[in-house]
Amino acid sequence: MTRYLWSLSRVAMIAAAGLLVQGIALAQDQLSQSPLTITGDGQTIHILPTVNDAAAFAQANADAGPLIYHAGGAVMNPSVTVYPIFWVPAKLQNGASTGMSGHYQTVQISMLADYAGHGIGNINTQYYQKSGTTTSYIQNKGGLGTAYLDTIAYPASGCTDRATPGNCLTDAQIRAEVVRVMQFAHLTGGLNKVFMVFTSSGEGSCFDSHSTSCAYTQYCAYHSFISNGSAPIVYANEPYGSTTNCQIQGAPSPNIDPVADAAATSASHELTEAITDPLLNAWFTAKGNEIGDLCAYNYGRATWDGGKANQMWNGHFYLLQQEYNNHTFSCVQVGP
Repeated sequence: MTRYLWSLSRVAMIAAAGLLVQGIALAQDQLSQSPLTITGDGQTIHILPTVNDAAAFAQANADAGPLIYHAGGAVMNPSVTVYPIFWVPAKLQNGASTGMSGHYQTVQISMLADYAGHGIGNINTQYYQKSGTTTSYIQNKGGLGTAYLDTIAYPASGCTDRATPGNCLTDAQIRAEVVRVMQFAHLTGGLNKVFMVFTSSGEGSCFDSHSTSCAYTQYCAYHSFISNGSAPIVYANEPYGSTTNCQIQGAPSPNIDPVADAAATSASHELTEAITDPLLNAWFTAKGNEIGDLCAYNYGRATWDGGKANQMWNGHFYLLQQEYNNHTFSCVQVGP
């Protein structure tokens, strides 16, 4: 395994002259989903559905909120450190080549480093946890931990993802990778850390060996946790970006890298949900939707970078989905 710490100096974002998209006027503007929690073999995940599945869920199971606090549920507090794990071997399980550009990784690292202290992260501050008579609100604090590049080969394909035949990781295999990196880096769990596994091109995943819910056909990413006593390990599975299944068609690319931008909005969705519902027992609606589900693929207005971005953090541009505001009962770019 190779370990590296990324510099927070970024590659300059290149603006394409003349391209103007006045906001993202989406048909899915009021998009909401039905429950997206999947359980089996003692493990539970909460998924971000693909664009098509999200639209189907919205029609079948409209949900306008609000998010409800479930007594005893935990949030991440007072600050959150994010550890990206880029799992990029030389080959896929079927022997085909795979890869992930340095720029793709830089976009993810940049967004995760910039997240704390800015608009989307501020939406989280209206949510809290209760312990006895004490109420603790989420703080918009934290930052990026060490980013890890792991070039070890993927294990034998443990499932069948129709979108990536022969190349599929189960949730158990994703969890094993998280634990392996943590052991290598001497890291511990806890409700102040999130480990995000980014897999390379052509690699799929499914919840289990029965191929229950898979990347690119049912989900674009998901978050969950590993029970570990008083220090649970919160993690997310981030399959390689897909502009076909995991991004609204015609969406602009502020980083001139459409798959990286598609991956970044999925990662911001999962990070936000992990902060507000890390153990899947805190903040969700009566129908089981979390803060990001109610706003999936809803970007609001893109007013930055010539109409290509809806967020500008530390001088860097992103097109990220909005998140749900319990005060206004709506999807917002900045809160509360």
